[in-house]
Amino acid sequence: MPLPQLILIPGRMNDADLFRDQVAALTDVCRPVVADVTRGRSFAELAASVLDMAEERFALAGFSFGGVVSMEIARQAPERLSHLALMDTVMTPDTPEALADRRAAAAMVERSVRFNGFGGATAAAYLAPQHRDDEAIVSRIRAMTDRLGKDVFVRQTRLERPDNRAALAALTCPVLVACGAEDRVTPPAHHREMAALIPGAVLEIIPEAGHMTPLEQPDAVTALLRGLLAR
Repeated sequence: MPLPQLILIPGRMNDADLFRDQVAALTDVCRPVVADVTRGRSFAELAASVLDMAEERFALAGFSFGGVVSMEIARQAPERLSHLALMDTVMTPDTPEALADRRAAAAMVERSVRFNGFGGATAAAYLAPQHRDDEAIVSRIRAMTDRLGKDVFVRQTRLERPDNRAALAALTCPVLVACGAEDRVTPPAHHREMAALIPGAVLEIIPEAGHMTPLEQPDAVTALLRGLLAR
């Protein structure tokens, strides 16, 4: 019997290298594949593109922006999900102010000549204090943003995040909700609310991690995904 398919969806300005450690460590229990969500005019369109590459039934793990795509997949085809992990993400819709700010940032980058996707200020917001000067982590994130470039930043940043609470409340598959204990971008309090909304969801707050949990605590994330797949 073939191992189950696990589709991993990276965050905004992340590519397959985000999940490099998890892909290498999980091949004994699943067939991991990382989706490309760098093209699309809406979260619905991105979700449809992932469903096109998926088997009839599959496990799914989404990180940050990829978590929002995963929730849209749960809206479009909940019956196809065997397991779902939502990591360092958000279920609530954009406020008008947040959407306006993000689209203004996208417009500024679009006009710019030089694109710096991951500078010191971003590191301070996205990483736990103990990882902000970790060159191995910072260089991996910077390399992803450099590879993807400003066009992907503009496309992904302009997308409007929908209200996914109804889709989450209707889930029946095993669900993991996880985030870094020091995540300032999508804080633990939000994940507690998310887990409380989803029937039977397991909540895990990962110590010594900010927003970038697959890179900051790769072994912990791998263990949590392994545990989810065993449910």
